[in-house]
Amino acid sequence: MKKEYLIYKLSESVKTTSRIDKDLFVKYNVKRGLRNEDGSGVLVGLTQIGNVVGYERLDNGTLKAIPGKLFYRGYDVEEIVHHLLKEKRFGFEEVAYLMLSGKLPDKDELGNFSELIYDNMALEQKTKMNIIDLEGQNIMNILSRSVLEMYNFDPNPDDTSPDNLMRQSIELISKFPTIIAYAYNIFRHSTHGLSLHIRHPNENLSIAENFLYMLKSKYSQLDARTLDLLLVLQAEHGGGNNSTFTVRVTSSTGTDTYSSIAAGIGSLKGPLHGGANIQVVDMFNHLKENITDWTNIEEIDSYFMRMLNKEVYNCTGLIYGIGHAVYTISDPRALLLKEIARELAKEKNRQEEFAFLELLEERALKCFVDFKGDKKKVSSNIDFYSGFVYEMIGLPQEIYTPLFAMARIVGWTAHRIEELNFKSKRIIRPAYRNVLEEQKYIPVKNR
Repeated sequence: MKKEYLIYKLSESVKTTSRIDKDLFVKYNVKRGLRNEDGSGVLVGLTQIGNVVGYERLDNGTLKAIPGKLFYRGYDVEEIVHHLLKEKRFGFEEVAYLMLSGKLPDKDELGNFSELIYDNMALEQKTKMNIIDLEGQNIMNILSRSVLEMYNFDPNPDDTSPDNLMRQSIELISKFPTIIAYAYNIFRHSTHGLSLHIRHPNENLSIAENFLYMLKSKYSQLDARTLDLLLVLQAEHGGGNNSTFTVRVTSSTGTDTYSSIAAGIGSLKGPLHGGANIQVVDMFNHLKENITDWTNIEEIDSYFMRMLNKEVYNCTGLIYGIGHAVYTISDPRALLLKEIARELAKEKNRQEEFAFLELLEERALKCFVDFKGDKKKVSSNIDFYSGFVYEMIGLPQEIYTPLFAMARIVGWTAHRIEELNFKSKRIIRPAYRNVLEEQKYIPVKNR
C-alpha cells in the first residue's frame, strides 16, 4: 500500500501545484493554446504548403467570417475535388505529388510516381512479424512503433538532405496503408477469432483501392473513390494544426524523420484532434435510437437543447462535428464530402439515415446559435460526415484515426521538408512565463 499511497499523495499535490488562474493569461498577455483573444491562431511560422481560410481581417483589426477555403500549394481544394469527381478518377497520388514537389504532375510524372508508391508499399518481413507480436494493441500505437522501426532498415536514417528526405517521405506515404491494413487484420484475428488474411499490394491499384483490397478484398468502385476523396481532403490542413505543428517542432531540432513522424502520430491520436469522427458516429447512433421521428424538427431541437444543457447523451454539453478552430461559415471539406456521401448512401440503400444526418446538421447549427447567441458563428466540420461515410464503406472504428494519419502523412512530410530546407531556420522554442513566487529552500530535517 505504500506505493499506492505515495502515488495518491503526489497526485493530490498536483491538483494544487498545477492550478493556474485563467485570468493570469490575460494579465500577462499570454496566448493560451497559441490563440489570440479573437480566436485566431498566433502566427508562429511561414509556409508555402497549405492555407486554411475561415475569416478575413478588416482594417479596424476585427475578424469577418467568410465561407471556408482550403488551398494546397495555392490550388483551391474545391477545384481539385470537383475535377476528380467529374472525371471519376483517383486523386490522392496527384495531391501527394503536388504537396511534396510544389507543382501538379503531368500524365507521365503521375504514372511514374504511382509506380514508385507501389514499389515501396511492401513491408520488411521483420516489421510484419512485429505487427503480429503487437496484436491487440491500439492501431495508432502499432503504426507509431512500425514507423520508428523503419529507422533500423534505413541506410541513411539521420540524413536530412533534400534527396534523402524525399525518399523517406515517399516510403512513409507508401507504407502507411500496408501497416494499417495488416495491423487491423491481425487485430480482428486475435480479438474476434476471424481468419487471418495478409494480402500483398496490387500494382494495378491506387492507394485507396489497395488499402481496401488489403483490408477486406471486396469493395465497390464508389467505395474506393469515396475513400480516395477522404484521403485528399485530409492530406493537409496548414502548419498550425496540432500534429503538423508537432512534426515541425520536432523537425526543427534536426531529429530523424521517423522520430518526428512518430511524434505527429502521437499528437493525432488524441481525442481532441484525430478521434472526433468516432464521437460523431457514437452520437449519431444515440440520436437514431432516441429520436422517435427522424423528420420531427421540434423533437430534434428539443433533444439538442437538452444535450447543450448537459442533460442527455454523455452530458458534456457538446454536439460533436459542430464547430472548428478556423472555419466559421462553412468547412469546405464537409461540403465536398457530402456530395459523394449522398451518392454512396444511395448505393448502400441508406438514404433515410443520410437525410436524418443532414437534418441533424441543420438543426444542430440552429440550436447552437440559439443556445450560445448569434455572436459566435459555427459550421459543421468534416467529422460530421466522415464517420458515417467510413461506416457505409464498411470500415471499422478501430481504423478511423489511423486512416486520418494515412492521409495526413502527406502534409506532415511536406512540412518537414520545408522546415529543414528553410534557409533561415531556427529551432522552435516558445516561452512560458512562470507565475510562482520565489521559494526559500528548507533543509529536510526542518520540514
